[in-house]
Amino acid sequence: MKHNGTIEGRIATRMARMKSPVLLREDFEDLGGYDQVGRALLALIRKGKLIRIGYGLYAKTKVSSLTGKILPVESLPDLAKKALSRLGVKVVQTKAEKDYTEGRSTQVPTGRMIGIRGRVYRKISYNGTRIYYDRITR
Repeated sequence: MKHNGTIEGRIATRMARMKSPVLLREDFEDLGGYDQVGRALLALIRKGKLIRIGYGLYAKTKVSSLTGKILPVESLPDLAKKALSRLGVKVVQTKAEKDYTEGRSTQVPTGRMIGIRGRVYRKISYNGTRIYYDRITR
């Protein structure tokens, strides 16, 4: 990016160096104030470099070879699992996934239900598709 001296340029540079496709707002808090970082992230969203998948959660993007539209680099369930892991939430298999892998069911899980330990109040969604949580106690 041309403007490496700006917060937007520094965020873009840091994004390029990060291996994780999920970015948290906290990853950039040392680059400027809360409002400044928010404006820079919004500018990157408008340019198609990022998408917002939740409060303080962003994902890297790519351009679809078929439609030319901007898409996340990974599927939403994969991004959600990585985001929850980065937020310190333990991600486990849901009962439906476990039944499918052990051969007790032929129903293929959609991936929109993610098994977690503990409580999560964050909504993770993109383009009308939302992730739901299944609290697994044991």
